[in-house]
Amino acid sequence: MQTESQAETPVARSAASSLLIVDDEAATRNLCRDVAADAGLQVYSATTTEEALEILDQYPVDIMVTDLQVPQLGGLELLKRTRANNPEIAVIVLTQYGTIATAIEATRLGATDFVTKPFHVEELRAKLDRLIHSIEMDQENRLLREELRSRPGFGGLIGLSPRMQRVYKLIQKVAQHTYPVLILGESGTGKELVARSIHYSGPRKNKPFAPVDCSSLVPTLIESELFGYVKGAFTGAQHSKQGLFEAAGEGTLFLDEIGDLPIDLQAKLLRALQEREIKPVGSNERVGIRARVIAATNRDLESAIRTGGFRQDLYFRLNVVQIKLPPLRERKADIPLLVNTFLEKFLDPARPISAVSEDAMRRIMAYDWPGNIRELENAIERAVALGSGPILHVGDLPSNLQYTSSEKLADVDELVPLETLERRAIFRALQETSGDKLAAARLLGIGKTTLYRKLKQYESGRPEA
Repeated sequence: MQTESQAETPVARSAASSLLIVDDEAATRNLCRDVAADAGLQVYSATTTEEALEILDQYPVDIMVTDLQVPQLGGLELLKRTRANNPEIAVIVLTQYGTIATAIEATRLGATDFVTKPFHVEELRAKLDRLIHSIEMDQENRLLREELRSRPGFGGLIGLSPRMQRVYKLIQKVAQHTYPVLILGESGTGKELVARSIHYSGPRKNKPFAPVDCSSLVPTLIESELFGYVKGAFTGAQHSKQGLFEAAGEGTLFLDEIGDLPIDLQAKLLRALQEREIKPVGSNERVGIRARVIAATNRDLESAIRTGGFRQDLYFRLNVVQIKLPPLRERKADIPLLVNTFLEKFLDPARPISAVSEDAMRRIMAYDWPGNIRELENAIERAVALGSGPILHVGDLPSNLQYTSSEKLADVDELVPLETLERRAIFRALQETSGDKLAAARLLGIGKTTLYRKLKQYESGRPEA
């Protein structure tokens, strides 16, 4: 077992601070050591799997570069044990030209990337730099998540983009008061989380938070749900029931999707807000209310007012303070933080997925997310359920994220030119092999030269002669 230090000149350490090289060839170890030292990494080296496992037990390692033909247990077994005991370690495997299939198997077992021997220094440096950047991003996101968790009442809100920072400032201001708040935003942007943050960040945090979805209730039941009813008020009313306005007490009543409230009930809600009292269904007596009201909708209320679908006076009553949530496509800088948060949330100890491949993150960032955060969360949950870990790849994502618009597969009944099908097959093979052209050519059953010629043809846009 050896510990190889960095060059004597101090180098600024990155978030990934140490690398283990496992190879029985001294030339390869020296080459990897020089590249890693240039990147500011502390370097350890081993010539056998047994030495490597000893180092992993004794020293903190962030990245491991291992040959697949390393003596004793072999590279694949070392990879399996590393993934089982230290799943946070990123692994690059070194392979000979004749063992591409084994390299692909290593990737499926959890290797982050692989390099074919003999390799160029620049190739290893580029892959190592990308890996270090990914580790730095992951650590930064973890710190950001801890910062969000430590912020009172903001536990469910994720994002540190300028748009979200403005939302947080508004929440902090309105939380200390009792005037109504209207939250606007597309479906899946987190409107209820904002309402809860307002409630739990203010002096009413120990009082009830009563949410009601105005779009999910039968119109005939909304009034009794909000205002309550007395015994005998209608068929089946065998007991009196307290409405949500009264049940909320001095807490918060959250009226979600207020834009779907029937017009006749809008008048009754307006009266309740103005007079601070309600009349249960079937009762002649009025009951005072003390709850704060927060409303939310994904509808354009100003447009609904013009078409007669929403009362203007109720809009003014609810819209004392307005918080508008940006759609995910307008705050894409928050996506990596959201993705890492959802990976932690849906972590499966049996096959943990701890990171997202560069290609997969590019697809995630390029997508517009019409369903916003809810759709992103669902996509990551599905990917974790179907992925083999520890890296989430493009193939683990939902089908609508796996292909760009130019690569989407045709419908079964659609007739397309053979050239189009050929192009799609090549891009799919490149996705499956994480961009490795030699491996992609083998999967397609064509020569490497043919693949390079095809790719050059696609880049130029010229038809093949």
